[in-house]
Amino acid sequence: MNSGTVQYSGVKCSDVNPTVLTDDDYNSKKKRYVKKDGSCNMVMRNGPEEWLLWITDIFTTLVEIRWRVMLLTFALSYILSWLFFGILFWIIALTHGDMKDPNNEPCVYEVRSFTAAFLFSLETQTTIGYGFRGMSENCMIAIIVVTIQDVISVFIDTFVIGIAVAKMASARKRAQTVGFSNCAVINLRDGHLCLTWRVGDFRRNHMVEGTAHAQLVRHLAHSTGKVNITYKDLNIEENNIILATPTTIVHKISPGSPLYKVSLKDLRKENFELVVSFTYTDDCTGILHQTRTSYTSSEILWGQHFQEMIRVTRRNYRVDYALFNHTVKVLVPELSAEEYDLKKCSQQPKHKPLHISSPTAAVELVNGNSLEAEKASSSSAVQEHKL
Repeated sequence: MNSGTVQYSGVKCSDVNPTVLTDDDYNSKKKRYVKKDGSCNMVMRNGPEEWLLWITDIFTTLVEIRWRVMLLTFALSYILSWLFFGILFWIIALTHGDMKDPNNEPCVYEVRSFTAAFLFSLETQTTIGYGFRGMSENCMIAIIVVTIQDVISVFIDTFVIGIAVAKMASARKRAQTVGFSNCAVINLRDGHLCLTWRVGDFRRNHMVEGTAHAQLVRHLAHSTGKVNITYKDLNIEENNIILATPTTIVHKISPGSPLYKVSLKDLRKENFELVVSFTYTDDCTGILHQTRTSYTSSEILWGQHFQEMIRVTRRNYRVDYALFNHTVKVLVPELSAEEYDLKKCSQQPKHKPLHISSPTAAVELVNGNSLEAEKASSSSAVQEHKL
């Protein structure tokens, strides 16, 4: 496409074959590095002392596990502690002779069987106190065991409450209310090719401050099973955002961008994955959160623009989230940003700089119609002045 008329088209998700190209020129089904919900698509195997790491950081482990597993763990911790100390009280009563001689002054009143010892342990740890069973002054060992049980019960209660509160205030639940658009798009902005995607908060309370970040991940699978993964950061214009309304994140495809030499034809063959994130602070809880997602090359639409979803009324701004993922086709050359810039410079008169202010002007300029491009740009400028 170095000469003649430049072709323009839009790309749909189904137009691209999502495959990973290997060094031996065979295709295999592509695996996501980061899933659409933001979770990493990887499984850890043969980690160093894996079980020890889980136990060492037991608080984080319990926060991350499912609710049913956590509730089962806490129920077992209470039941096993009651059973353990019940066995100790039963052994104390057995060695003291409380089981054999009813007239003997017992260590624990009304504890003359294993069932009574278990009930005494339960009543002590839960502070029920029915009034039938209680400690006596005859056995110091029984008093020490009761004291230890009381201290342990306080630790268990504190641990259970702390884990439950931390799990309910987990950042993952809040992150589910902040979402990205299903696809990213490539279009023209101020005469430059740009990669854009949307982020929005679906709750009424909004973040104090948020920072957008994007990284291009490329992975090449060799026939030997080796996988090379490279990471390149993408420069984002105005990455600090107050997310009161849905915002379009813009990456200008400039000479420093890893997408600078990627055309529409190249995009269909690429095997990269665009990992985007939004880190923010909740204004209600003050907790730091992060929402992530990823876009494969098949989910980047060429020649598309996000449909406007904000309307201004007399009293407020209205946001229609039904249009959050909607895009419309626009005229965008199928050239790479590098080829487009060279074409634009070659067609632009040296004595008079031409400002490209509309997609129509960009189309005429790339097709070699400098005069028509200048007219379209001037017409656009006049319309903007009238508005």
